Amino acid sequence: MQQDILIQISQHIKERRRQKNITVQGLADKAGVSKGLISQIENSRTIPSLLVLINIIQALDIDLNVFFKDISASKQQPSVLVKRKGDYSHFEKEDAAGFHYHRIFTRSIKNSAVDFVLLELDVDASRPMVKTEAFEYKYIIAGKVDYQFKNEVIHLNTGDSMLFDGRLPHTPRNTGAEKAIILVVYFFEEEN
Repeated sequence: MQQDILIQISQHIKERRRQKNITVQGLADKAGVSKGLISQIENSRTIPSLLVLINIIQALDIDLNVFFKDISASKQQPSVLVKRKGDYSHFEKEDAAGFHYHRIFTRSIKNSAVDFVLLELDVDASRPMVKTEAFEYKYIIAGKVDYQFKNEVIHLNTGDSMLFDGRLPHTPRNTGAEKAIILVVYFFEEEN
């Protein structure tokens, strides 16, 4: 099962449980499983068997068709994904005070190498469009940046992020009054 589908399933279970005001222990009792297993499933730490998953969904009193309606394994993904700071999904892992997780992107990319880079972009920085043999993830730590693609300009502010295929011609431009700081993650696919 792809990781993004597992995360969608775990989020659906947690959301539905909370909407129905059922505790983790209450759901575990109704589904005939342990509290620890429910917690692991909700936090995407384990893959439930089909029978356990069906028991959990039934314990939530949700029709299977309704539960799976919004879960998508679509292979058709846009070449540029943009997610605004306000769209990040907050989630909790184990009970932990002061830990605030925000899921930004989940994307399955097999057989890859990863390179993490901090890019500081001066106000007057410029370069021609480039291509990279990698998927690129950009997170704007500080500043305002426009990313120019062949037929599109994406405006990003502090806290925004973007994932795209680096083989698309692209270049960033600092549109703010101060240096922009960008976390860049390159996902290089290994050739077979």
